Order: sequence, then structure tokens, then C-alpha cells
Amino acid sequence: MDNAKADIDYTELARRVKDWAAELGFQQAGIGPVALEDDERRLLEWLAAGMQGDMDWMARHGTRRSRPAELVPGTIRVISVRLDYLPGGDDPERALAEPERAYVSRYALGRDYHRLMRVRLQRLADRIRAHCGAFGGRAFVDSAPVLEKPLARNAGLGWIGKHTNLISPRAGSWFFLGELYTDLPLPLDAPFARDHCGRCTACIEICPTRAIVGPYRLDARRCISYLTIEHAGPIPEEFRRAIGNRIFGCDDCQLVCPWNRFARPTREPDFRPRHGLDTAALVDLFGWSESEFLARTAGSAIRRIGWERWLRNIAVALGNAPATP
Repeated sequence: MDNAKADIDYTELARRVKDWAAELGFQQAGIGPVALEDDERRLLEWLAAGMQGDMDWMARHGTRRSRPAELVPGTIRVISVRLDYLPGGDDPERALAEPERAYVSRYALGRDYHRLMRVRLQRLADRIRAHCGAFGGRAFVDSAPVLEKPLARNAGLGWIGKHTNLISPRAGSWFFLGELYTDLPLPLDAPFARDHCGRCTACIEICPTRAIVGPYRLDARRCISYLTIEHAGPIPEEFRRAIGNRIFGCDDCQLVCPWNRFARPTREPDFRPRHGLDTAALVDLFGWSESEFLARTAGSAIRRIGWERWLRNIAVALGNAPATP
């Protein structure tokens, strides 16, 4: 460590990092270590079982996903941040109960979160740099091989629930995660070691396709989010009826989670529903031309699945809907 870095009060810097994160709009920030041995073992077992489906890239990255210093040399700490995204708009359970309507996962109703969070994380890095000088750091928002949920757990943001999502006792699970890898020896926050799911199995029981094959174990090949977003081929017939009217993602396991009674609507204008996607009819969305699809999904997470996969998903949902003239 150079002499300038030796003069830094890292306890004070950690406090400032959390204050700056709050000023930038993040609801929570924590500082965690890079050790993920147990999580790496579970990841490798999951991959060996083939539960990643077509997501071959998850295996290609090797151990860089579970060893931050292999991805960004010199990394010794991870600053994890949380940004709530639950939008207002129509009640999601009502949308699921009306089969003529399209259901889009709540996170994708507004603008894509990736750039918004990455810009803010970069601003956080800029503030750290202005305070202590040059340092090694790199921001990630679901953009590289990162085990974001275990890292956030180890930084004290919450625990990983039986549905494999991170749960905060203060905010439920309707939030995005982002990370700033750094070589600064910041003091660590206490990890969230206690699991508060208890005996609850609501998420396992509600899953339409039985993708949660056991507590804390998700078979992506059965998951509606995987089937409607990541999977490129035809949706297997065995899952089509269970998909219902879900055309992009699925929120059922979060909708039934009792901890989400603590969730609050987002304050981010960019996450509010766009183009009426929270109330749209399936037949109207099926009528979009490719140019309309591209125009109306500009700046949206939906854009990346492409028009043909969009039509595929809606066709399955229309097949589940009652016939109309």
C-alpha cells in the first residue's frame, strides 16, 4: 500500500460510502469479503446437474464467477448495493387472474435497470476516488460473471430465500443488486447469516412449473423466467399450460412471499410501467409489428429477447386464453 493510502481512515470511508450510496438513490449498501467457497461448491454441483439449461455461458466463465479476484485482479472487498424496483400500476395478481391480459414481470415494466444502476455505481466510484485518490475498482450490474446474491448476503443485505432470491427483512425481494469490486481494505459488515424463511414453503408450492425442486434449489429448465427470456427454442409443450398469460418472466414466488409485505413502491420514475404493459391485452401485443416492438421496447429489458421470441411467448399465452371473435 502506498503512503497516501496508509493515511486513509477506512472506517470513516466505509461510512461515507454508505452515505454516498444513499445520496445516489440506493436503498442499502454493504461491504463484504470475496470468499465464496461454499457458494462455489453449490454452483458447480448445480452446473453438473445441467440445471442451467441453454445458459452455457454460466459454465464457460469457470471459477471467475465465484472468485472475484480472478475476474478483477486485486479485489479484496465488494460493495453491494440494493435498488428497489416494485412499480405502482395495476395489481399483479389481478393481471394474472385475467387470462386475456399479458403478464410482464414487474422488473421489466419500466426502463432497463442495467445502465441506470451502472451509472450510479460509477458515480459512487468517482466519489471514492475524489476522497482517497486512485484505486482499483470496477462496477457490475448483472453484466459479468458475478455471484451477486451470495456477495450481497455476505455484505449484510439479506438472506437467500428458498426461491433463491435475496430477501431483505426491511424490503422483501423486489429489488435489483449491483456491485463495486475494490482493492480498498474497507471494514466488513456483518454477513446476514440467519435464514428467516423458517418452515414456510409458499414459494415452492406456488411455482406453476415446479421449478423450485427443493428449498434453495431452482431448476432453470423448468422456470418460466428462463423459458420466456433465456430459452431460444420452442417452449416445451409440458410447460405451456402452466405458463398461463406470463409473456416475459414470472413473479409468483415473490408475490406469495410473506416478507414482501414490507416492500415499498419504488421512487424511481424510470421503473414506472411504460406503454401500458401492466394492463395490455395479449391480442393487442400480438399485433405489434417488428418496428412497433423495437420502438416500444427501446430502453427496456424486453428488447433483448427479440420480436420472434416475443411473438412465441404471446402465442403460448393466447393458446391458454379463452377464445374470442
